Amino acid sequence: MIATSDKDREGMRAAGKVVKAALEAAEKFVKPGVTTLEIDAVVEETIRSYGAIPSSKGFHGYPNASCISVNDVVVHGIPNLSVVKEGDIVSVDITALLNGYQSDAARTFAVGECDEADLKLIAAAKDAFFVGMEHARSGNRVGDISSAIQLYSELHGYGVVRALTGHGIGKNMHEYPEVPNFGKKHTGAPLKVGLCLAVEPMITRGSWQVHTERDGWTVRTNDGSKAAHYENTVIITDGEPEILTL
Repeated sequence: MIATSDKDREGMRAAGKVVKAALEAAEKFVKPGVTTLEIDAVVEETIRSYGAIPSSKGFHGYPNASCISVNDVVVHGIPNLSVVKEGDIVSVDITALLNGYQSDAARTFAVGECDEADLKLIAAAKDAFFVGMEHARSGNRVGDISSAIQLYSELHGYGVVRALTGHGIGKNMHEYPEVPNFGKKHTGAPLKVGLCLAVEPMITRGSWQVHTERDGWTVRTNDGSKAAHYENTVIITDGEPEILTL
């Protein structure tokens, strides 16, 4: 969506605040001994407390209010009765619909005392996002964001997942254009003032290759390496992008 009107921009900002609040609630709740289903319940309760709808629930049959992915699951992990353990890393991906506007963001959280390499992975996913944001401005192209994320991640020794991308967002959860985390500068869709994007580095400690499990949702690394996911919804401007889910 190109958010050119005050109504559109305010609508996107309001939806972003809901997702931000739900991620903060999840972060406080993630600890050893809780189930991913319990984390999902906290997310859903928070979203609905704002009068919003968890838009992943029922999307193409997806059963829950959030995607919760543990360790080597990159994205789209389905919440269940499995218990989160000390040393796990847990990615929580949330999409909310408020008054006709969508917002989407994700974070990876460390559970208790984690391996130093896992903490560095989590930090690198976040850093890759902000490196990409340095190029997320009017006059550039999607490939400028993508190439920056790829270069940063690979220079630090991480695999960059190819099978999944970021995306446009607005009235729909997924809109044009796709926003890969790899690519070439000066390629892809032009970045225009008001363009709303969900930019989401997904990186691994090993190979970038992944597969989808039989449930049709859960995406896991082929080599069993751990993965981290960091995402925000942003609006492109003439200067620095406006990040709506921080």
